[in-house]
Amino acid sequence: MNDKNSDKSGIATINGAQVYYEVMGTGQPLLLVHAGVADSRMWDAQVDAFSKDYQVIRFDLRGFGRSNMPPGPFSNHEDVRGLLDFLQLKPVSVVGISFGGLIALDFALAYPDYVLALILGAPSVSGAAPSERIKRFWEEEEKALDRGDLEGATELNLRLWVDGPHRTPQQVSPVVRDQVQEMQMAIFRKEIPDDVDELALVPAATGRLGEVDIPVQVMIGELDLEEKHMLVDRLVREIAGSQKAVIRGAAHMLNMEQAEVFNRSVLEFLSEI
Repeated sequence: MNDKNSDKSGIATINGAQVYYEVMGTGQPLLLVHAGVADSRMWDAQVDAFSKDYQVIRFDLRGFGRSNMPPGPFSNHEDVRGLLDFLQLKPVSVVGISFGGLIALDFALAYPDYVLALILGAPSVSGAAPSERIKRFWEEEEKALDRGDLEGATELNLRLWVDGPHRTPQQVSPVVRDQVQEMQMAIFRKEIPDDVDELALVPAATGRLGEVDIPVQVMIGELDLEEKHMLVDRLVREIAGSQKAVIRGAAHMLNMEQAEVFNRSVLEFLSEI
């Protein structure tokens, strides 16, 4: 913990990228890692609640929000380490949603001395095979982007990751839908160099879940994809002592749809450890 970093924001040069970050509150550090359809704004409903008792760090992954994407190879979990080193904050508890959950888990495996606890919301897992539904989604998204149809590609993401398989767009909070739409459109409008190369964790997390020996809470929205539920159940089986929490009335963006329930669950889990 380093209280001198309380309540500030800025741009840090991390492994050649300009990474936007915010630090709020004092106490044990709590790092928030956003989903792949969003940026650090997805945590707006968490920051005030968490920073009452914790020193909360949120940031934009490179290529998202206010962080740039320089050319060349990079690794998201290495950027996480670089940011924490820059802020002189460790060890931390880490909350990650979806793609952010993948990064959080990779980071915990690569740098176990940096992580006290993990909260993984509907996470992806590096090395895990995608479902046929996800493969079809990627193909449709790529076709839309190749046509220059950013609105269409964004709507595909909203239907899968916000609405989920059990609801129509009209059954979802328009506020949440509009927030994710704004963030996803901003991602698609980002200028990405042709020679960017994202380096994966080696070996991947999918075969290393048994190595995780810190407190872990795995969360899933009741209305999320079936394959996400299956993956969460696998994590709970293979990570010794991990806990599962189901958020009723939410799909994939569980922290945005059911913020109060999500916040309470996270804070209760952290208080127990």
